Amino acid sequence: MREIVIGGAQMGAIQKADSRADVVARMIALLDQAAEAGCDLVVYPELTLTTFFPRWWMDDPAEIDQWFETEMPGPDTQPLFDAARKHGIAITFGYAEKTPEGRYFNTSILTDKEGNIVGKYRKTHLPGHSEYDEDRLFQHLEKKYFEPGDTGFPVWRNLDAWMGMCICNDRRWPEVYREMGLQGVELITLGYNTPTVNSQHGDEGLEKRLYHSDLSMSAGAYQNATWVVGVAKAGVEDGHPLMGGSIIVDPNGMVVARAKTEEDELIVHACDMDMCNFGKATIFDFKRHRRIEHYTRITGQTGVITPDQETRSAE
Repeated sequence: MREIVIGGAQMGAIQKADSRADVVARMIALLDQAAEAGCDLVVYPELTLTTFFPRWWMDDPAEIDQWFETEMPGPDTQPLFDAARKHGIAITFGYAEKTPEGRYFNTSILTDKEGNIVGKYRKTHLPGHSEYDEDRLFQHLEKKYFEPGDTGFPVWRNLDAWMGMCICNDRRWPEVYREMGLQGVELITLGYNTPTVNSQHGDEGLEKRLYHSDLSMSAGAYQNATWVVGVAKAGVEDGHPLMGGSIIVDPNGMVVARAKTEEDELIVHACDMDMCNFGKATIFDFKRHRRIEHYTRITGQTGVITPDQETRSAE
């Protein structure tokens, strides 16, 4: 048995006026709880250090840059790394990254138990839009403030397991899980900031949005025989509600732990990485069962092309 006790550190709302020091103090409080619970790894949400700033239109580069980290760890986040090292707990969390070259990414990092960064992932599937949209209930400007990630979906050996990361909207795309599944991933961690309502006036409602979140992660876990830990930032941020619903999913697609609030909350489960072995050796033994000669459309096109359109283009 290769057991990793995992803590999902859901964060309640972070207001625009909250300092990074205030947020890091809350993260450390959850880390202290995780230490008492015997956790080996703690998973925090997407953009953990700030409010979800892409909901606002900004043109001033200085105003935009205030939300981004230029080093990790930096002065504000070093206490979190120090606390994790003291407890001997690996951590993963998301933040807005500005590179030395002036590029902007929605990023997540993974550490070992000594506080060393062993993995970095940059969000691939950016939702929303890049121009102001007056028809939306609120703006969702990730395409304005971030570039699509350039890392692909790597997997790292950490805590005697193969671990990968993705972020928020990535969880809705099956290719994300399969890319990591083909590298033998045993644990996928992901953070998200998901609005309670759809900015494009959809009729989904909270219940349906939570169901779709669960469905995406549970399917990815089952179809790749891997643990999936999805952790939310939740609550009402500057008048904008974010849903919670943080969960831990086992390699059979079963939810084994779930947050009950939209506040700072720690969910914990002892995850046996060897539970991945049966699925990987049987129904999802990719080497025996995949038929890649029939999957070329997946990487050969992006939008939908119906059969009649294909016929017309060939004429």
